[in-house]
Amino acid sequence: MSFDPGFRETLGDLFAWRRDVRRFRADPVDETLLQHCLALARLSPSVGNSQPWRFVRVSDPARREAVIASFERCNGIAADTYESERRDAYIRLKLAGLREAPIHLAVFCDEGTACGYGLGRATMPEMLRYSVVTAVHGFWLAARAHGIGVGWVSIIEPDCVASHLDVPAGWRLVAYLCVGHPVEEHEDPELVRHGWQERDEAAAALLER
Repeated sequence: MSFDPGFRETLGDLFAWRRDVRRFRADPVDETLLQHCLALARLSPSVGNSQPWRFVRVSDPARREAVIASFERCNGIAADTYESERRDAYIRLKLAGLREAPIHLAVFCDEGTACGYGLGRATMPEMLRYSVVTAVHGFWLAARAHGIGVGWVSIIEPDCVASHLDVPAGWRLVAYLCVGHPVEEHEDPELVRHGWQERDEAAAALLER
């Protein structure tokens, strides 16, 4: 399979415009489109072909409220770790679209999966969770290609979320995603746009050893 220059340029645009979304419209996401994006996510590589990702759609209002309560609790604690102007800047940030997003997806790693027979993770068991991250990123890119926004919420309590969603004991939360049509679109990261931090040039350096 070969890809032409036009495709490669468009792919670069997709990577650049894949941004964390926190402001969503209320209109629903087409179910067929959602399932298509999830199917593409499941094409992601996984250590030993373990396929440890487990996607859970959170539709029940009470379960959603429990997740929102966890976020608000953690967000308040996080704000208090900063002082003065930095704390004020933190409070001004919109860090989740939990109330607006029509779709909530909790993505877990099944750490007890027998799939793959343990291949490739004897010395790096964390590769299971990294495999789930590749699926999250695959879903994110697929959704963005169809004009759907995704926001990754990390300011929550993983054990609390897992408990409220009543998932198996061996599942570990990797990502909690808000999904929906974005109110606005930007190429630059929101935290850059709102003055939290500029891009770190050192992070782009290729080190030689």
